[in-house]
Amino acid sequence: MNASYTQLLVHLEATTRCGVRLDVAHTLARQHGAALTALYAATPSYVGVPYPGGGTAEFALRVKAMDDQRRARARALFEAAAREEGARVVWSEFDEPLVIGAFAQQALFADLLVLGQHDPNPNEMDQVPADFVESVLAASGKPALVIPYAGTFDRIGETVAIAWQDSREAARAVAAAIPFLQRAREVHVFSWAAASEAPDASRLDLDSYLRRHGVQAQWHKESTEPRDLGDLLLSSAFDRRADLLVMGCYGHSRAREWVLGGTSRTVLRTMTLPVLMAH
Repeated sequence: MNASYTQLLVHLEATTRCGVRLDVAHTLARQHGAALTALYAATPSYVGVPYPGGGTAEFALRVKAMDDQRRARARALFEAAAREEGARVVWSEFDEPLVIGAFAQQALFADLLVLGQHDPNPNEMDQVPADFVESVLAASGKPALVIPYAGTFDRIGETVAIAWQDSREAARAVAAAIPFLQRAREVHVFSWAAASEAPDASRLDLDSYLRRHGVQAQWHKESTEPRDLGDLLLSSAFDRRADLLVMGCYGHSRAREWVLGGTSRTVLRTMTLPVLMAH
């Protein structure tokens, strides 16, 4: 019996890409019989406004009107999705300046998050921190399906590429992706590591883990890890016509800033296919 997600949480804001993300989340919810919560989370416009020049009552009303307009735009997209047959989608929102922490708190109660890649050329509707994805992953510990800021994605998970190394992050990502992997037509595992000792049948490994979950994978092993691993990983996924990449998200906090590892940073910046990540 295939595993399924039971609760999905999709991030909404007012950009056009929000609709694409919502469509993906809604499709996944139907496929898995899952409940779907759409959480509107955007930084209020008053954050970062220079005072005292922006402190007048008139200015405050104008700022509130802009935020109300953005929220209404996202709500309209939500209402359109909620009218579709078989939809079990719930609207949620909060009005807090620290959107990452607030979203991460709600993420604790979801099996999978559906988030959007940061657009390097944001418009005036984009009120989400540039490090939203990686910060939510780190703060919540929950896996996320990250949708690129460009393109459409009618099929996700028919051909899956896994970026593997023996690490907590990669293992968490694979475990979270089991519902996708069990339904996939092809699963490719890419690994770059030094040659190991002869295999020991008594030891646990990824191949046996996948097989015990009903997943047959094709392995692509290289003995050394290249410097441009992120680019090579995306290229390898493209060559295999993968429509989903599964990988760990690597990084650490430095003071108040979340610092990504090189491979994670490259993939999040240049991804052209959905990526399921876990930290």
